[in-house]
Amino acid sequence: MPDVSHAQPRPDPPAASSPAPGDQDPHGVDAQFRSLQEGLRTTLPGVQLITAFLLTLPLYDKFDDLVTAERVAYYTAFVSALSGSLLLMAPSAHQRLRADDGVARESRRHLAIAVRITVVGTVALLVAIAAVAFLVSSLVLNTPVAIALTATIAALGGWSWFYLPLVDFEQDD
Repeated sequence: MPDVSHAQPRPDPPAASSPAPGDQDPHGVDAQFRSLQEGLRTTLPGVQLITAFLLTLPLYDKFDDLVTAERVAYYTAFVSALSGSLLLMAPSAHQRLRADDGVARESRRHLAIAVRITVVGTVALLVAIAAVAFLVSSLVLNTPVAIALTATIAALGGWSWFYLPLVDFEQDD
């Protein structure tokens, strides 16, 4: 049996909760990018739900009975939902594509571009939601009610998604 009385103790392995070297700064690029990715994980199911609804709609017999305004709302929602899906998935695709190219996976420029793409994707999602609100409301109720509901939904989305964080929360800083 070897003599271990003079052996130096090994340092304890880092705990699982220890931050990685790049995680030291909670406002650093890595942390901000991770936060962006987490936010997108909660947004994408909503986009996918709207897109799935819109993909199945033309398969119903009643689709042929849509009036022009309803068809415009459908195509607006469809194109906006697809565009929003693509844009909101883009930052994840960036991460995968840059994983092994020797370039820093997250840079300030990359983060800024990812945030801009996410904002545009969020606008597209809001357009899709408003167009779906019009489409469904006009089928179930009538056009004036559909217009009022669409305006309300668009205003609520604009207020909660854009006004609050860009204007109202700015007063907190």
